[in-house]
Amino acid sequence: MVDADKEGIEQRNETMFTSISARSANAYKRFSVEASVEQASPRHLVEMLFDALVSSIGVARAALARGDIKAKCESIGKAVRILEEGLKGSLNLKEGGEIAANLQDLYNYCIVRLTQANLHNDDALLQEVSDVLAPIVDGWKRIGSPDAAVGSN
Repeated sequence: MVDADKEGIEQRNETMFTSISARSANAYKRFSVEASVEQASPRHLVEMLFDALVSSIGVARAALARGDIKAKCESIGKAVRILEEGLKGSLNLKEGGEIAANLQDLYNYCIVRLTQANLHNDDALLQEVSDVLAPIVDGWKRIGSPDAAVGSN
């Protein structure tokens, strides 16, 4: 009975605490992300949001394919938050004119479709959102590329 109690305590300790290397890796990752955000230009911050959005949708699709509903829900929730709080939140509707208004409408549409995909476990809707966003993401990345310089072809 004593050995069983000791074994139970050891198992709880193993699951209750992470290894030092895992904590160090997580701390480095958080620091690295924070440093990247603090040093990034506004254009690069939006690019980082797009990268995280595309990644979240991809993770959601993979989770759905393997039947991991919890991970699918978390990833779709993250994608919705990126759209709502990050991308929509960064729009300047007053000075951005028609382009900002169109982007707001597009982001709202994507939020609705992601919510429907989550509700119905619908991979086709996740793919649709990826397809709709792809030209915007690609165009945004090209803004900062050397090939996008005025007068270059």
